[in-house]
Amino acid sequence: MRLGLINSAFAQAGRDTRFGLEKTKQLGFDTVDIFTDPLDIDADERRLLRDVCDELDLPIVSLCCVALGLVDFNPSVRRFHIDRCRRFLDLTAELGGSNLLLVLGEYVWQQEVIPPREQWRLGVEGVQQLGSHAASLGLRLAIELEPFRMSLVNSIDTMLQFLGDVGQADVVRANCDISHLHLVHAPPADVARLAGVIEHVHLSDCDGRVHGDLPPGRGVTPIADYLAAVRDTGYDGVVSLELEYSPEPDKIVEWVAEAYDATARIMRDLGCR
Repeated sequence: MRLGLINSAFAQAGRDTRFGLEKTKQLGFDTVDIFTDPLDIDADERRLLRDVCDELDLPIVSLCCVALGLVDFNPSVRRFHIDRCRRFLDLTAELGGSNLLLVLGEYVWQQEVIPPREQWRLGVEGVQQLGSHAASLGLRLAIELEPFRMSLVNSIDTMLQFLGDVGQADVVRANCDISHLHLVHAPPADVARLAGVIEHVHLSDCDGRVHGDLPPGRGVTPIADYLAAVRDTGYDGVVSLELEYSPEPDKIVEWVAEAYDATARIMRDLGCR
């Protein structure tokens, strides 16, 4: 496996793109994932991402896309989000990435107005369209498992059901987020159920109750147990550290360095890097 970082760690601390990418390389990461929006960046920023990563020999593996509107009941909203996601896929291909991390939406109105099966159907159909576009670009989609009660995909059961309903096994696969699995009380042994469908892995810690994206060791997630289970599925791709909203933005480099050191140690002990 290779160890990567999602660049939002630096961006959310107010550091510019070049600074974040250079520090990512200096700290020892093998790869980087990019959190941006193709509708918000200009040609200069796109060129900067590509050129700096080439200069640093820091491969871009994944882009992150939050597309809650894919399951909106308004057709115009869904059309916008499908088009937006296609733009994300185009940018992923332009930057030399291999997958788009896709966060789906949630059931609205506590599932009491619109039948849940209807929003599920909208999600499946939207992802099928995106899967076709991804395949045309030689890319894959990695569906995120979100640890929230109303999220469409919020357990290993719903992940497997969603992937099965989409029916594009070569293109639409799972993102295995270690702290999210812990928050939904999925034991490490259950990771074996995702064997053969894991496209990407996110790694962070949490307090076991609330979504946190902390450096490993600052929470209670049995990260080594989960990562060993991921390794045992045969997965040999990228493990990307996800660190969000550092409580001390002025010390973001130290925050990321701490997370890197802890994760590199776990991976070394497991013999999987």
